[in-house]
Amino acid sequence: MSYPSGRHFLQIPGPTNVPERVLRAMSRPTIDHRGLEFAKLALEILEGLKEVFRTSGQIVIFPASGSGAWEAALVNTLSPGDTVLMFETGQFATLWQEMAGKLALDVRFVPGDWRHGVDPDALETVLREDRGHQIKAVGVVHNETSTGIASRMREIRKAMDRAGHPALLMVDSISSLGSMEYEHDEWGVDVTIAGSQKGLMLPPGLSFNAISDKALAANKTARLARSYWDWQAMMTPNRSGFFPYTPATNLLYGLQESLAMLRAEGLENVFARHARHGEATRLAVRAWGLEVLALNPAEYSASSTAVLVPQGINADEVRKIILENFNMALGNGLNKVAGKVFRIGHLGDFNDLMLAGTLSGVEMGLELAGVPHQTGGVQAALEYLTQVAQEARAHAAFQHA
Repeated sequence: MSYPSGRHFLQIPGPTNVPERVLRAMSRPTIDHRGLEFAKLALEILEGLKEVFRTSGQIVIFPASGSGAWEAALVNTLSPGDTVLMFETGQFATLWQEMAGKLALDVRFVPGDWRHGVDPDALETVLREDRGHQIKAVGVVHNETSTGIASRMREIRKAMDRAGHPALLMVDSISSLGSMEYEHDEWGVDVTIAGSQKGLMLPPGLSFNAISDKALAANKTARLARSYWDWQAMMTPNRSGFFPYTPATNLLYGLQESLAMLRAEGLENVFARHARHGEATRLAVRAWGLEVLALNPAEYSASSTAVLVPQGINADEVRKIILENFNMALGNGLNKVAGKVFRIGHLGDFNDLMLAGTLSGVEMGLELAGVPHQTGGVQAALEYLTQVAQEARAHAAFQHA
């Protein structure tokens, strides 16, 4: 196999490209995880994460993928037989509810079409009908990576409040944290689940729970078995900067650096950048004459876009041709949309020129794969990105004057 010159474009919706400065931070020599230098590092990180989650509450870090944080959220707050309400918005919502069932929870899984997020009105109806408050928790995937759909969290919180229901709200923010607006405290989220490999710009290996006071109260009576995932076992040594077992020290070096990068750019600027890239990508898709999987504009994801291919076309074959010819990896369709969509990740350490290269690879790949489409998708995206840049320059000049 010949050497593929140039950089590899990793345009799946996560793991994302890891910035050079994060890689360099991770290459530092490992230190004693029982020493004072490590304690200082851990305390700095635990405090810095609060800014990203938008919380003043407790955050715990597990050496695990996001699936570990799913399990930690459930086992620390619930008891065998408790009812959990979840919604079929895509593959990851499906996997999370399967996990809940394996943990001896009674899962009410509201079916969905994989083209819409959680319906706040439907949620309110279910909760109002639950007069005996049998539902102990509501589980929502904020940004469903498999479909490019972001559920409307503000409206979901308002629906729960209107229903006057005491259920815990658990939210998977794995592909939205650090990329899209997220407000743990303001939205009244009780447990936020997150992972390191997307907006936090790290390799896989760290997972997170942000925890409300209400969830901590539930933790006192929760009877699901837990050991590795026990919040209390984690939080007690965390107070002095230590962990109950060996932490992922070098990943924490990287997390310290990625938090510094997010802080330097400013979270509002990070969110605006991701929103800009999401809109530019959708403009390109429409110009090609293709269809975005998400149907509701209010639920468009800013971190990834799932693109439907025409009937009779295998999306995985399109992905294969793009990889072989342009050294670019796109996300595959999962479960119900396998072979029907390819997914473009536009999150993490990513800029306008990288998006232009990504969309150019897709447009060339559509041609090589024989996908019926129109040209001009890249041009539509470039025109939009240029317009936004011009507006930003004009605004900066006005502010300076």
